[in-house]
Formats: sequence, structure tokens, C-alpha cells
Amino acid sequence: MTEIEIRRPRDEVSAFAADPANATAWYKNIKAVEWETPPPAEVGSRMRFRAQFLGRTLEYTYEVRESEPGRRFVMATAKGPFPMETTYTWEDAGEGATRMTLRNQGEPTGFAAMTAPVMARAMRRANEADLRRLKAVLER
Repeated sequence: MTEIEIRRPRDEVSAFAADPANATAWYKNIKAVEWETPPPAEVGSRMRFRAQFLGRTLEYTYEVRESEPGRRFVMATAKGPFPMETTYTWEDAGEGATRMTLRNQGEPTGFAAMTAPVMARAMRRANEADLRRLKAVLER
């Protein structure tokens, strides 16, 4: 789990971060997002992501599993190289500020399972960098 404090109100941070259409603006490794169901993102919505990670192109479909606007947003893979769940949470962090947490959980399979410790470290570093990028975009 990674977290960051962003000097913007919680409703603004959560609305931006929970909109998959904004993913390419703050996730370095996500190169494209295509909606399989019409926006906005709500429970049952599905989006196809294309990402570059550790030198490989990954394509996967996420389905929104939970959506509590301003508080919690959970997506899990419906299709992809391995099961993955991404959870965002937001809480107030003082006047006009938000603490956001980002958690990715997954069970790598095949070759990826053998490299799981390396992947976990790389994923944590990527998440930290992505949250710093989100902070920069929103505090601009």
C-alpha cells in the first residue's frame, strides 16, 4: 500500500483519480484506456487497459467492484495476465487536503509467479511515482 497527501479537497481528488479516462494523465505505465461499458465508472463498469511494465506490454480488463464516491473505489481484473485488484481510498487530511492510498493486490501466475518479489518491489516504486504524478497534476 502506498499513500500521499494532496493539497486539494477530497471530492476533487477522488473524482479525478476514480475516473479511468484520467489514468494516462497520472499513471506512467498506462498507455491507453478503452471503455467496454459506457462511462461513468460505477459498479459493473468495465475498461480495457494497455500498459507497459518491466519492459512488457500488458493488456487487461478491469471491472469496478466497489464505488463509494469520495471514500473508496475498487477495480479487479475480469481478464488479464493474472488476477489483480486495485483499491483507492481517500480521507480528509486537514483543511483542503486529502490523503489518498493506493493498493494493488494480485496473484501472479506462470513466469510472473517466479519473479513475484521483484514485481512487488517494482509495483511499489511505480505506485509511489504515480501518486507523486497525481499530486503534481492536481496541485498545479
